[in-house]
Amino acid sequence: MSAMKNSVFSQKIYSFLLAAYRWYLQTPERSLDEAYNAALKIQEIENKHFNGNKIDIDLAMYSNSVMDYFESDLKKLLKTVRMRLTEFRASHWFLNEENQKAAQKVGIEYLSPSLVLEKLNLVDQIISKYTTISDQITSKALVVQPQNLPVNSVISEDKSLLVNTPTLPPKIATQNLERKPEIKRKSDTMGVLPRSLLSTITRLQVELDPNSEQEVIQNFRQTQRRTIISIRFILLLIIVPLLTHQIAKAFVVGPIIERVRSSEQMQIFLNSEMEEEALLELQTFEEKLKFENLIIKAPPLSSEQIENEMGNKAIELAKEFRHESSNAIKNIFADMFSVGAFICLLLVSKSSIAVLKDFIDNIVYGLSDSAKAFIIILFTDIFVGFHSPHGWEVLLEGVSRHWGLPANRDFIFLFIATFPVILDTIFKYWIFRFLNRISPSAVATYRNMNE
Repeated sequence: MSAMKNSVFSQKIYSFLLAAYRWYLQTPERSLDEAYNAALKIQEIENKHFNGNKIDIDLAMYSNSVMDYFESDLKKLLKTVRMRLTEFRASHWFLNEENQKAAQKVGIEYLSPSLVLEKLNLVDQIISKYTTISDQITSKALVVQPQNLPVNSVISEDKSLLVNTPTLPPKIATQNLERKPEIKRKSDTMGVLPRSLLSTITRLQVELDPNSEQEVIQNFRQTQRRTIISIRFILLLIIVPLLTHQIAKAFVVGPIIERVRSSEQMQIFLNSEMEEEALLELQTFEEKLKFENLIIKAPPLSSEQIENEMGNKAIELAKEFRHESSNAIKNIFADMFSVGAFICLLLVSKSSIAVLKDFIDNIVYGLSDSAKAFIIILFTDIFVGFHSPHGWEVLLEGVSRHWGLPANRDFIFLFIATFPVILDTIFKYWIFRFLNRISPSAVATYRNMNE
């Protein structure tokens, strides 16, 4: 009986390993098919909604919501294509002649080399429309051989796969990749006429241009889309960590901590400050009982009654501080989940970060000089001003209480003595290094208001 069970178990292990090995052997073909299908979906959107042209988000063909929908689909499909092509190249690199023979033994048939090259060429044609020059330089490995090679002249690590391959289809030409940047001399920027006069003439030409209205509308749409993306991303940066904290605390960390700390013998206080607070509250309750017993015309409470009241209050305080201690431990782990969600959101939203940076720059540098000076003075007075140590002290004590840590007065005073000074130095360097160059009038206004 045991021998039969062992044989059944061995057969299951063998079938599992065989399935895993078949999956490994089919990785190149599977990755190429997924990239090819994603590229076909992009081509279908182009043909159906953009008349066979590139999916250009800046075109005013549809409403903002429709263009956002196309943009999200395009990003997902391009990401799928690039990831699957990377997987195809990596798996094809490790696929040798022995693997192909093994694949033939288990009944796996690979695509013909001509079909592989045809799919690669189609994928390259489609994604080249959405690839910048720098990306094109790094992705030249999509079609690895020069065009118009004769039969039997393709060299590859996997020689058995590309034997007697037909002529490769023509590769998509990358435009202006080797164009050297033009170096402008200072004399080239000097004109015969003053720049202000030339800028006035240029402005008049723009205003008289019949297509200027369309350009204004297009610029407005771009600004509107940038504002919507920025506000949405700011809300995500606030809402996602908060929701992650509450959900993790209620459904993940909370039940585990409550199960561990469910015992009545578990430590009630996490630090000495909690214990001192509980003793002070119990002492205040005792004095309150004695005071009420003196001023109210009623029979005085006996010592046993006072002890009973004190015991009930002690039990109530123990439950309260046990819950507070558990809540502090939950906050530590829930904050870890929140930080992880915040970092993941930043990693997957690089394009939104660039849009947000542009949005903030336009707002900040679009303010008047007095508004810039007002914001600078407000910021410095709050964080590095004369009254800022009290705010930092309250903030650090709140963080310590949030995590159940004792408020170390020495650390708080040392932090207040060093961090605002460092922050003030960095801020002054920013004013001197950047703001003084970009907006010297704002710096002058700031100095006059600060004096």
